[in-house]
Amino acid sequence: MGEPVDILHGTFEESGQRLDKALAEGSGLSRERVKALIEEGAVTVAGTPLRQPSAKSVAGTEWTIAVPVPAAAEAVAQDIPLTVVYEDADLIVVDKPAGMVVHPAAGNPDGTLVNALLHHCRGQLSGIGGVARPGIVHRIDKDTSGLLVVAKTDVAHEGLARQFADHSIVRAYRAVTGGAPTPPAGTIRGAIARSSHDRKKMALVEEGRGKHAVTHYRTLERLDSSALVECRLETGRTHQVRVHLASIGHSLLGDPVYGRCPARLRPVLSRLEFRRQALHAAELGFVHPVSGEHLHFVSATPVDMEQLIVELRT
Repeated sequence: MGEPVDILHGTFEESGQRLDKALAEGSGLSRERVKALIEEGAVTVAGTPLRQPSAKSVAGTEWTIAVPVPAAAEAVAQDIPLTVVYEDADLIVVDKPAGMVVHPAAGNPDGTLVNALLHHCRGQLSGIGGVARPGIVHRIDKDTSGLLVVAKTDVAHEGLARQFADHSIVRAYRAVTGGAPTPPAGTIRGAIARSSHDRKKMALVEEGRGKHAVTHYRTLERLDSSALVECRLETGRTHQVRVHLASIGHSLLGDPVYGRCPARLRPVLSRLEFRRQALHAAELGFVHPVSGEHLHFVSATPVDMEQLIVELRT
């Protein structure tokens, strides 16, 4: 197996389970995927490769799975409309709509922001992100709308990356939460890592195990069984706003992963056909990595979220 691999490892909790079933439960991979990896010789138990999916587990025995990393496919240019907020020779700031994935990945090979940027910028994007995510310095979730800055040159990419690393980038989100936070303003601190129970989710973990994360929030307006909240990010971790607000009992309305919508509001979301987390990257500020100019951008709340807010006011 000459290709790069991700190594998953763990310890069997029970004895007597089929190997493929026990490893699927412990790794988060599908049973069919685990079975194929066993037959390819990618699974070792107690340091010994095993090729029989029907072999039995022994509690306390360590296992590893070498999962091949998919080769990054080169993204192709596609003529997809973009809302460009700012652009020069070094970078571009776009206002991403909800529903658009930032870069190609498994399940989303095209139709992404990167595909649109390659067409708009005629291929002139920083190469630091590789062929699958050229120019991408940071991301927002598929169903989160709002502002992103993308690097067109490697110099710009490196300069922006340094600002993200030292937390000097200004980022503010507008969110609609279930219930109103108490106190109405505060700071949420909590390390974030991938959930040990569901590999598709992030979770709060003890400091030292995950990545340190800090969110400052304040309530802008109390609504019906909900609130309009501003979140300013000191750090930028995967699903940070969603996980942090859920951790204080006020998850985002419409969030299919972390959300718990108050029962009385479900008919409202259904009537408006609001089927995404109510989160918008509304503000972005940074120092231009080449000119040194301070740039600051604000994006208006998108129509679907504004309709939700108006409905919750009444």
